[in-house]
Amino acid sequence: MAERLRDEVLGGTRFLAGIDHGFSLPVAHFGRHRLDAWPAFLNDFVTHWPTHEDGTVVDAVRRRLMRQRNSAWVAAPPDASGEALRLTERWTSAARSVCLFDAQGVAAKAAHAGIPWLKWLRDEVGDRLHFWPFDGWQVPEGKSVMVEVHPSIFRRRYPREQREPDEHDAYATARWMADMAARGALQACFAPPLTPMERDVAELEGWMLGVR
Repeated sequence: MAERLRDEVLGGTRFLAGIDHGFSLPVAHFGRHRLDAWPAFLNDFVTHWPTHEDGTVVDAVRRRLMRQRNSAWVAAPPDASGEALRLTERWTSAARSVCLFDAQGVAAKAAHAGIPWLKWLRDEVGDRLHFWPFDGWQVPEGKSVMVEVHPSIFRRRYPREQREPDEHDAYATARWMADMAARGALQACFAPPLTPMERDVAELEGWMLGVR
């Protein structure tokens, strides 16, 4: 998928792509690792979780890090801090924490598998792709846009028909984006009603499009 998106960007296609996994970790992680921006987080994350490399899987990396008792990544894990949820996850009852591997759902595994591919894609296409909201809340004209989505917000709005669950999640997300654009309401989704302090947090943690 990352390679397909890269090719679309380099080919001049303008698109809005919604990806169903967390783009970042809770703000407490940034303080613990002395990171002040999302690009710095990506660089640091990939050194510990190189899950974009062939043959590298989340479970194996996690086991290796857990054996390193002096590793900052396991000495004070986000799920032990009481701050496992990002702000955008607190604003919806459906989202799971990107930190809790042993809880119901696969949000943590999906995020830890997918985040390195975001960096790979960013390295491949540069500023021709806008990662919202990290690159700014306003979406520039003429650029393709990558956003985090949570399909459970949209899936019940549209009949499932004969689609498999994952297929319907993708359909419902794309259909919702198209519906919002047709209603002239999509632009407002890029401006959730956050306070300045909440915006500062979301610019590190990320935000799910459609959560308001």
